[in-house]
Amino acid sequence: MNPTVLVLASGRGERFLAAGGGTHKLQALLDGKTVLQHTLDAVRASGLPWHLEEAPHPGMGDSIAAAVRATPHAEGWLILPADLPLVLPETLRRIAAAPDEQTVVRPIYQGRQGHPVRFARTCAEALMALGGKSGAAAVVRRHRLWTLAVDDPGCVTDIDTPEDLVRARQILQARS
Repeated sequence: MNPTVLVLASGRGERFLAAGGGTHKLQALLDGKTVLQHTLDAVRASGLPWHLEEAPHPGMGDSIAAAVRATPHAEGWLILPADLPLVLPETLRRIAAAPDEQTVVRPIYQGRQGHPVRFARTCAEALMALGGKSGAAAVVRRHRLWTLAVDDPGCVTDIDTPEDLVRARQILQARS
């Protein structure tokens, strides 16, 4: 399967701003590049097809539904929130390459559930019916979740506060 990575960048970033962030979290700088640019660089480096969903939507479910509708010929989808700037291209490729018979695949890093979550083509209708803030949790519950252990703290390092940005910077520097 060669799924399409859906980069979800529709959120308002309210928690980051409320916590003292001076800009939208996706525009916050992390070692000279925006958080969004780091995420997109990893997606491009993965070699997988991708779609950036940045139109405003009321909730995560609405964003996912719009992104799936925008990619009608995809073989499946990797849902990746845009605020995961440290996710590794290899993690994206590993989740994409998980066995085809697994309908929903999620990376796990040191016991923590990460992103992206892969959904098979058979989930299209359910994903397009999503709405609201809950994301795709209802679709995951309807299928057997298959997890894949990865050695990538980037798959669980999302940016919701300025402190998260500091933590991401430390991880990035440790990689260098």
